[in-house]
Amino acid sequence: MLQHIFPQVAQIPSEWQLQEFIEQREYLVNGELRIWEGPMNEVVSPVSIDNGNSIEKNIIGTTPLLTQKESLEAMDAAVLAYNNGTGEWPTMSITNRIAHVEQFLVEMKKQRGLVVKLLMWEIGKNLPDSEKEFDRTCIYIEDTIRELKKLDHNYSNFAVEEGVIAQTRRVPLGVALCMGPYNYPLNETFTTLIPALLMGNTVVFKPAKYGVLFIKPLLPIFKACFPKGVINVIYGKGRETVGALMETGKIDVFAFIGTNKGANDLKKLHPKPNRLRSVLGLDAKNPAIILPDADMDNAVTECVAGALSFNGQRCTALKIIFVQEDMVASFIQKFTEGVSKLKCGMPWEKDVKITPLPEPGKTAYLTELLNDAKQFGASVVNENGGEVNDTFFYPAVIYPVNAQMRIYSEEQFGPIVPIVSYKNIEEVIEYVIQSNFGQQASIFGKNSAMIGHLIDELANQVGRININAQCQRGPDSFPFNGRKDSAEGTLSVHDALRAFSIRLLISTKDNATNKEIVQTIVREHQSNYLRLDYIF
Repeated sequence: MLQHIFPQVAQIPSEWQLQEFIEQREYLVNGELRIWEGPMNEVVSPVSIDNGNSIEKNIIGTTPLLTQKESLEAMDAAVLAYNNGTGEWPTMSITNRIAHVEQFLVEMKKQRGLVVKLLMWEIGKNLPDSEKEFDRTCIYIEDTIRELKKLDHNYSNFAVEEGVIAQTRRVPLGVALCMGPYNYPLNETFTTLIPALLMGNTVVFKPAKYGVLFIKPLLPIFKACFPKGVINVIYGKGRETVGALMETGKIDVFAFIGTNKGANDLKKLHPKPNRLRSVLGLDAKNPAIILPDADMDNAVTECVAGALSFNGQRCTALKIIFVQEDMVASFIQKFTEGVSKLKCGMPWEKDVKITPLPEPGKTAYLTELLNDAKQFGASVVNENGGEVNDTFFYPAVIYPVNAQMRIYSEEQFGPIVPIVSYKNIEEVIEYVIQSNFGQQASIFGKNSAMIGHLIDELANQVGRININAQCQRGPDSFPFNGRKDSAEGTLSVHDALRAFSIRLLISTKDNATNKEIVQTIVREHQSNYLRLDYIF
C-alpha cells in the first residue's frame, strides 16, 4: 500500500515546493543577529523523495550547533536586560509592553505562508493543521493581551483592611527559559513565550529539536520589536546549551513542554531549585473509556480523531482505549473501518490525515512496540496496520492488549492504537490510578449515574475529564494541566500570565500623610505599579 507514498520532485505542486536550501546561521543575542560559523545540524524532512529507484532522505536545511559559550552569552544578555528587575523591560508600563507584542504580531502575520510551508516540510503536519497552528497562535496572542488588560483592571483599586491601605499588582519573576515541543513548535512554544514577555520577564528561547526552520523568518521580527536582550534565541543540542544555563542558577522560570525525564534531568541541574518556577507540559497516556451504552458511532468518530490526529503525535491524544467486553468486537469493527478511511499522503495533499513522521528512528520504535505486544498475545486487527516505508508508518490497531505489554503503560506518541477489553469498570479505574500519568480521560456513555461515578473516581487522577468527546487542549481559555508525571503548573490564557509573575503588595498605614503620598503618586503618574489608570 505504501510503495508509492512518497513523491518524485516533479509531482510536488509548485506552490508547496521549497525554492531553496535553507541555511539557518543566524541566532539572536542581545538584540544582535549573530552569524554562526561553526558546525551545523542537518534538517531532514520526513517527506522523503522517490527518485524512481529508491527512497532518498530529503535534507532541506541546516541550523546552528551552538555551544555552551553562545548559550551563556544569551543568558547573560537576558540577565542584563532584566537587571535585577530594574531593566527597561521589567519596569516598562504594561501599555508599552503590549504595544511591542502587538507590533510583533503584525509583522509575524506577514510570514504566515512561509511558516506554514516550513511546518509541513519539517514536521510533516498537514496543510489545514499547519494553517490552524499559525492562526490559533495569533489568536492566542490577541486573547492573552485582552486577558492581561482584564487582569490589570482587576488590580486597579485599593483595599483598606484593619487600618492598612493596599494595592496588589503582578510583577515579573526574572529570566525565563522557554522550550517547546516538536509537534506544536509554534503554538505551544508561544503559549509560554508570549505571557512570559508580557509580564515583564526576559527570555532565552530554544526551539524544539524538530520544527526549527520556521523560526528563521521570525528572528528579524524579534530583533526589531523588542529591546535588546529581552528575547534571545539559541540553537543546538540541549545537553550542550540548556544544561549549562540551568547550572548557573540564573534561570528563574523554566517553561518546558516535552518528556518528564527531560524536565527532571534539567531541573536537577539548577543549584537553587527552591528559586526555580517551573511550568511544564509533559507525557500522557490518556484513556478512552467506552461504556456499554455508549453511542457507538460517536465514540468511534471521536476516538479515531482523538487517537490519530497528526498521527497520534499529541500529548492530548487518546493513547489507549478500554471497551466493555460485550461490545469490543463491534467497536473494533467500526473503529478499523474508520481508520481505513483516513487518507495517507503528503502534507499538502487535499484531505490527507496520515503523514510521514519527523523523528528519526520513530518507525523502528513503533515496530518494536508492535512486536513486543505480539509476543504477549496481541494482534494487529486492521488491514495494513504497522506497514512501514521509510518515515511513514501506517496506523496499527492492536488487540487484545494487556498489562504485560509495553504499549499498555508506555506512551507511544505515534499511530498505534491499543484496545483493551474490560469486564468490570473498576479495572479501568485501577489502571488510571496506577498510571504514572494523569493528564486527561474521555468517557463515552449515556448512563448519567455511571458517568457521575467515573467523574468522582477520576477527579483526583487527571486534569480534565471529557464526556463523549476526545481529549483536547482547547479552548485556550480553559485550564490545561495534569497530575503525576504529566504536568507542573497550569496553562491557559488566564493562568499563564499568573505562572510567569508573582503578586506584589504595596501598602501603607491609613493616615492623612500616607494618603496624600499615595494620592500624589497616582495623580501624577509617578509609578508604573502604584496607579489607577485603565488600559483600554
